[in-house]
Amino acid sequence: MLSSEEIHARLSARWALGPLQPPRKDAFCVVGADCLIEVANFLKTDPALSFDFLQDLTATDHLAEQLIRIVYHFYSYRHHHIFILKVELPRATPTVESISKIWNAATWLEREVFDLFGVGFTGHPDLRRIMLPDDWIGHPLRKDYVEAGGYQGISNVRDNPLDLFLAADKARDGA
Repeated sequence: MLSSEEIHARLSARWALGPLQPPRKDAFCVVGADCLIEVANFLKTDPALSFDFLQDLTATDHLAEQLIRIVYHFYSYRHHHIFILKVELPRATPTVESISKIWNAATWLEREVFDLFGVGFTGHPDLRRIMLPDDWIGHPLRKDYVEAGGYQGISNVRDNPLDLFLAADKARDGA
């Protein structure tokens, strides 16, 4: 099993990566979108790394920095090590190459990130919404998303639970 530092050193010998960030929970590094596919192929095919499982692929929105970060979690069943890569994309045009040809599981995960964050994945075999209707406007996990108040006559306004409890108390007490 290789440590995050050893995996980072192995990748840094071949590509210009960001520094390994000190872990809050797990260490990670940032890779440029332009070399993501090369790095991903290396992570999967290098015998010392052998990352055969894409655990997760998600995104985080950083409004103040005008960035969307794509977060890739990799695991090797052979070596029992993990590694996390992040790709930083501009919020105005968040597009990155799809890794679905390397890890088939990325097909579904990339569709989710597309649907909820609006990130385009070039080369994706079927990039379309997966959770929301095709005519949904916007991407709800972006920090600047504003709800439209409903969808096709169905309200998304929720009653305040405290008000519901107070009403139930009044009904119980006969008030």
